[in-house]
Formats: sequence, C-alpha cells, structure tokens
Amino acid sequence: MSEPRINDRIRVPEVRLVGPNGEQVGIVRVEDALRLAAEADLDLVEVAPMAKPPVAKLMDFGKYKYEAAMKAREARKNQVNTVIKEIKLRPKIDPHDYGTKKGHVVRFLNGGDKVKVTIMFRGREQSRPELGFRLLQRLAEDVVELGTVESQPKQDGRNMVMVLAPTKKKAQAMAEQRRKRDEARSEHPAEEAPETEPTTTGEAPDPAETADAG
Repeated sequence: MSEPRINDRIRVPEVRLVGPNGEQVGIVRVEDALRLAAEADLDLVEVAPMAKPPVAKLMDFGKYKYEAAMKAREARKNQVNTVIKEIKLRPKIDPHDYGTKKGHVVRFLNGGDKVKVTIMFRGREQSRPELGFRLLQRLAEDVVELGTVESQPKQDGRNMVMVLAPTKKKAQAMAEQRRKRDEARSEHPAEEAPETEPTTTGEAPDPAETADAG
C-alpha cells in the first residue's frame, strides 16, 4: 500500500480539512490548511484522495507511521502458525504401540498443533477398511478432551486419513507450556553440585582425578 500524500505533495486547490482530534474544520484552500499545519507543528495528510474535494487531516505523520508499524508488528507476533503433525498407524497395531502413538498425538494437541492420523493398509487389509475406521474413532474418543475431529476419516488410496484439531490455540498452548516450565523450575531448583572438601596441604588437585570427575 502506497503512503498518502503529505504537506507540499498535496497538489489540489482545496481540501476538506479534519483537525487533529477528528473535528471537522470544513473546506479550506490547501495553502490555508498547510499554514494551519505549520502553526500546530503538524503534517497535513491526505486521508481520502478520491473524495471531492479530497479529505486531509492534521496529524503527526511520523508518530502515525510508527504506531501503525507497531500495530502491524504486534499482529504478526500474535499470529502463530499452526503446524500439522502426522502420525501413522497400522490397522492391527498392538496395544503398546497404540499407547506410544496416542502419547505423540496427546503431546502434539497439547502443543496447539493439528494432527493428521494416517492408517496404512497393506495387502488384504485393504479389503477391511472398517478396521481403520474403528481405530481412528477409538483414537478420537481417547483424546476428545484435547482435540476435535476436523476432517472425518476418509479413504485416500491405500490409506485412511483423519485430521484432529487442538481445542487450544497455538499461542495459548505455548503460553501454558512456558508457565508450567517456570513453575517446575521454581518448585525443583537444580541440585547444587557437592562442594569439594578444602585441602589443608595447599596442593593443587591431580589433573587425572579432575578429568575423571568430569
């Protein structure tokens, strides 16, 4: 977006002038508007160039640009991208592996990320899509407190895919993780290394012993 015209760059005979606090001054010659801007130590900024006559406002343009840049920066900072993680399962997965995979899903959802769960069919398993469907349903029920089904299970070639979306926003999840880390640090400070007993002879410790200790 191009910057508005300001001060001497405004090449029209007259403008509809708006004061620094939003008050309507009325239609004035551009020379008079520039004089008012100079007297108030402000800029004359064209805010509606297509109006008849164009609308111009008295403002501190440098301050306006700075505040606009800060707002844009803050908006970008708060716009945290959601990542899609992927977990792959087999239709006849054993309970231990299922628990491990479910743990990954829980961690990803807790972190505010979406999870694409893929069931991989091999050979004859492709004729039993209900196995994959039941497994995906079971997983969705097991993590229902952390995520919702954004994309229902559907067949994709040899695979069946479902997408889970976290109930927590990414920024919220990151803030909670930081808070938990800080609480853990305050409750369990790092154990201090045992102090070495002072030597009474004044001899330097044996370098070999020092190396072993490290």
